[in-house]
Amino acid sequence: MKYLKLPSLWALVAAMAFAVPAMAQEFRVGFVSLDRILREAGAAKAAQAKLEQEFSRREKELNDMGAALKSQSERYEREAPTLSESQRQQRQKQLIDQDREFQRKRREIQEDMQARKNEELQQVLERANRVVRQVAEQEKYDLILQEAVYINPKHDITEKVIKALNNAR
Repeated sequence: MKYLKLPSLWALVAAMAFAVPAMAQEFRVGFVSLDRILREAGAAKAAQAKLEQEFSRREKELNDMGAALKSQSERYEREAPTLSESQRQQRQKQLIDQDREFQRKRREIQEDMQARKNEELQQVLERANRVVRQVAEQEKYDLILQEAVYINPKHDITEKVIKALNNAR
């Protein structure tokens, strides 16, 4: 009896061994690099250009303010030996106040810029995720990864996503 069950067990193992590769070939995995999409996709580049244009005036004002502060500081350093104590203290106080205002404006611009960058980035990511889903459905992928320690380049569909994202305008 035991000998009869053993051949049928081997037949079952052999059938499973042939079935596993067949099942593995049906499962398709892809990889998408979000960093690359954010660097190379037209939508991401357009968002970056939009932000640069939006904040260029404020950045120029800040740069001008910084240059004026530096110029006044250098002028103070040159004139300090000839100023009276009260004049030195008054000019130092003015420079400190101007520096505080400069730092406050710089922080404000950086915070505003970061908030806008996050808004624009979120829109690009939402569009990219829709395109990833479309590519995955069209090409019948079962799983798309966005982060991995290692990925074989043959599974990288980032270029397809970038092209589809650029064409979707």
